[in-house]
Amino acid sequence: MADIEAKPRLRHPEKAHKPDNPVQRRKPEWLRVKAPVSRAYNETREIVREHKLATVCEEAACPNIGECWAKKHATMMIMGEICTRACSFCNISTGRPNALDPFEPTNVGQAVRKLALEHVVVTSVDRDDLPDGGAEHFAQTIRAIREASPATTIEILTPDFLRKDGALEVVVEARPDVFNHNLETVPRLYPSVRPGARYFASLRLLDRVKEMDPSIFTKSGIMVGLGESREEVLQLMDDLRSADVDFMTIGQYLQPTAKHHAIDRFITPDEFKEYKRRAYGKGFLMVSASPLTRSSYHAGEDFERLRAAREAKLAAAG
Repeated sequence: MADIEAKPRLRHPEKAHKPDNPVQRRKPEWLRVKAPVSRAYNETREIVREHKLATVCEEAACPNIGECWAKKHATMMIMGEICTRACSFCNISTGRPNALDPFEPTNVGQAVRKLALEHVVVTSVDRDDLPDGGAEHFAQTIRAIREASPATTIEILTPDFLRKDGALEVVVEARPDVFNHNLETVPRLYPSVRPGARYFASLRLLDRVKEMDPSIFTKSGIMVGLGESREEVLQLMDDLRSADVDFMTIGQYLQPTAKHHAIDRFITPDEFKEYKRRAYGKGFLMVSASPLTRSSYHAGEDFERLRAAREAKLAAAG
C-alpha cells in the first residue's frame, strides 16, 4: 500500500514563508501512513456526501483520515468550507463565506445516527462575519445531535468568538460534553502562525467555560515543529492548567504546501513522550502527544479515559 501524502486544497500566495523549505519534501518514517482503502472508509464517505456535510478530515488534509474513517469516525465541520481568517498553518480556504445552511444541524444529527457514533467531534471554520461568530449554529447542532442520537457524547472544537459578546454563553448553555478550543502554538509565534487570534483571549475563553459550567470537560491542543522552544511549550502547559483545562493534545505540524508556514523541524517520538510525561506531571487529566496526534484523533477512546480519570480523581479526594 502506498504512503499517503497531504493533498493541498488551496493556495495562499500571500502567506509565502520560506517556500523552498527542504523539510517539507521528506517525512520521517514515523509520520508515514497508509492510503485509505477499506469498505468502511467508503461507507463513511458516502454518508458524509449523502448529507452534504463537510469534514475537517478532508478540508484540512488530515493524515489520519484513512484510519479514522475506517472506524466511521468523521469530524464534522459546520458553517461552510470557507474561513474568514488566514492562519499560515491551515489548509482550509480563506475568503467570504456563504450564508449558513439552516438544515445543516439536522443533517449532522442524522449523519451521527447513521454512523452510529458513540462520540462525535464537531468543529467549524471561523465566521467573523456573523454577529455571534456562529455560536447559535453550534448550539443548534448540539441539540440536533442530542435529538437524533441521545446516547452520543458530543465534543466541540470552536473558534475563539473574538469580540463576540454573549457568544460563548450560548454554546455553553447547550452543554456539550467536551469544549475544545486550540491554542495552536506558543504566544511568540502568533503574529506569523495565527495572526487573526489573540493568545490570552483564547486562554480566557477556556477559563470562562469552566467558570460557567465546571462539569464540561475542557480541552486544547498545539502543534509543534513551528519554531517553538521546549521552555515555551512547558510555559504554555502551565497557562492551560491555570485555566483548569483538563485535556491537552500535542501533534506534529505538517506543512500543507510550500506557501504555508515552514516546518522548523520534525519532533521525535521520544520528545513527544517527554512532553506527555511533563504534561501529566502538571496535572492534566488526559494528555495525547505523538507525531500524528490531532484534536479529534482517537477522541472517543480518549473521552472514556478522560471521564474515568475525573471519576478516579474525585474518588481519591474523598
